[in-house]
Amino acid sequence: MDMAIKMKNKRPTLQDVADLVGVTKMTVSRYLRTPDSVSAPLQEKISAALETLGYIPNRAPDILSKSKSHAIGVLLPSLTNQVFSEVIRGIESVLEPAGYQTMLAHYGYSKEAEESRIATLLSYSVDGLIISESYHTDRVRKMLAVAGIPVIEIMDSVSPPIEQAIGIDNQAAAYAMTECMIKRGRQKIVYFAARMDQRTLFKIRGYETAMTDHGLTPLCLKTHSASSFTMGANFLKEALAQQPDTDGIFCTNDDLAIGALYACQKSGIRIPEDIAIAGFHGHDISRAMVPLLATVITPREDMGRLAAEHLLSRLQGNPITQAVIDLPFKIDIGESI
Repeated sequence: MDMAIKMKNKRPTLQDVADLVGVTKMTVSRYLRTPDSVSAPLQEKISAALETLGYIPNRAPDILSKSKSHAIGVLLPSLTNQVFSEVIRGIESVLEPAGYQTMLAHYGYSKEAEESRIATLLSYSVDGLIISESYHTDRVRKMLAVAGIPVIEIMDSVSPPIEQAIGIDNQAAAYAMTECMIKRGRQKIVYFAARMDQRTLFKIRGYETAMTDHGLTPLCLKTHSASSFTMGANFLKEALAQQPDTDGIFCTNDDLAIGALYACQKSGIRIPEDIAIAGFHGHDISRAMVPLLATVITPREDMGRLAAEHLLSRLQGNPITQAVIDLPFKIDIGESI
């Protein structure tokens, strides 16, 4: 049993790759440095072996491969979004006092980019990973399986975790806000969605379910582009063109909601008398604007802090006590609904 566990957590080595191909370790090393230095057929064999074993190159100094690096990889979809800056603050508030450094990388909501960034972080022998996505490529899952380090997924408490997840139920949060708007008399509510990542899809499902549960017709405007104030304003024009009697707008984040709200004010549309507007996440600006924006307040800093605390606990040899930690969200009606 102990031997099986040990083998499972052992990273594939150059020798493992060489043995699988039937060449020397030096040949594999030469291929990794300069693929064209070996024949084309051999390139294909070595490439296939690397993929089969989930080999992770180690570019860190040799000493790091024999001891802890005291670095934690943190993978986020964006480094400019305020949502994730607060997550980072929570993570670093725990890791820095404990003597750990964070190695940040972002993947721009792309599964292929996530794969590349995770391979890079693992190549530097990070001691653990905090990642903000719950759906991964097969190669990512293979790399994480052979890396032998603790992994925590954040932002989502619904999707089955690789090992451990800390987040919120995005679908339930969107359902709750939509129902709140409906109970306040809104019936023609439009949802504004950007990026179309899995968390946004959960929010859309929550909105649509709440609408249909109350006998109302959902209308969702979508873009794969990044959210922005300008996008919120553009969505408002589109919503009014498709549904002139729109009386409510619910956005996948506060950026879109603020853009829509300012566009309404510019056009003489009264908030909330004519159109109610709600966002998601509770950015600081939403707490200071006039009228105060209704929003789903999410515990991003707590999420980061808890992820770091549980990661450190596992690095100290403690087992996972709770595979999924579902954090509470809060509906703040502000003054815009």
